[in-house]
Amino acid sequence: MIIRVINGPNLNMLGIREPNIYGHETYADLVAKIEAHAAKIGVEVEIMQSNCEGGLVDAIQGAWQHCDGIVINPAAYTHTSVAILDAVKAVGVPTVEVHISDVSKREAFRSVSYIRAACIATIAGHGTDGYLEAMDLLKKECGQ
Repeated sequence: MIIRVINGPNLNMLGIREPNIYGHETYADLVAKIEAHAAKIGVEVEIMQSNCEGGLVDAIQGAWQHCDGIVINPAAYTHTSVAILDAVKAVGVPTVEVHISDVSKREAFRSVSYIRAACIATIAGHGTDGYLEAMDLLKKECGQ
C-alpha cells in the first residue's frame, strides 16, 4: 500500500509559525513521525510539501493509478481552492483531510472547507497525530 502525504503552504514553517496553535514540532519532526508510523503499520509513504496551489494539484494528480490513499493538509488552500477539490475528485483516490489545529474553533472563514466534499474523512485538532490517524484510517478503508 502506498499513501501520499501532501502538505500545503506554511507547513514547512512548523515549529516557527504560531507555536501556540501548531506546536513546537518542526516539519522535519513531522516527516520523521509519519515515516516511523508508516514503517510500523507496513505501508509505503511519499511525503511532499508545497507553498503553491499548482504544486499541490500536481501531487494529487500524480497519485492517480499510483497511490492507494492520500492524506492532505491543504492548509490555507482548504478555504479557497476549488482546483484542489477538483483534483481530488478527478483522481478518485481515497483521501483524508487533516488539520493540526481545530479549525472549527478558529476564525469563521476556517470552518469552510472546499476539499471536504471529496474526502472520506476529516481529522482536525489532534495535532500532528492526526496524520497518523489518517494513515490508519486509509489502511483500514482500503482493506490493506
